[in-house]
Amino acid sequence: MITDRKLFTDNHLLFTAVEEALKGGSKAVQLREKDLGTRDLLDMAYKMRELTKTYEAKLFINDRVDIALAVEADGVQLGKESIPAHAVRKSFQDKLIIGVSTHSLDEAIEAESGGADFITLGPVYHTPSKMKYGEPIGIEILSKVVAKTLIPVIAIGGIKLDKVREVKEAGADGVALISAILIAESIKETTEVFLRLLT
Repeated sequence: MITDRKLFTDNHLLFTAVEEALKGGSKAVQLREKDLGTRDLLDMAYKMRELTKTYEAKLFINDRVDIALAVEADGVQLGKESIPAHAVRKSFQDKLIIGVSTHSLDEAIEAESGGADFITLGPVYHTPSKMKYGEPIGIEILSKVVAKTLIPVIAIGGIKLDKVREVKEAGADGVALISAILIAESIKETTEVFLRLLT
């Protein structure tokens, strides 16, 4: 589950939504609030770490290796503009699980050779939050990436309940979700259904 506080009128509601997803069995939370300043992000990260620990879920911090280390997060999610995976691996060895966001087969292969522990790949389907990355890559590219890489591939982008089977059949190891969970009428139940479809 990936956070987006802009879907809510205040941060308290975001934490409530995340907790509902964790109650539903969500295994990991990625704190992804790119426009927050360091202090505000750190404050949010500490609270999110407390919450994820309560439910024995992993916490990943988007981009900010320093904040991930400060709050003792499980890992970091790196993008194109982030410090490269190999530099994180060299500096911090196995202190952090390293995820890398990818949008093509070439990027996926590069991420794997650079030391990523897993990749997110997308957008698989059309989604407003990923429009800047261009057209959806589709199921065919997802299948190719799964076939050509050895690390886990997490599908992202426009994945709703009716798409889970297709994504799973393409070989994805999991899905990353934002609005499909956060704005669901019943977050806990929706999370449970996603997990049932994935297992």
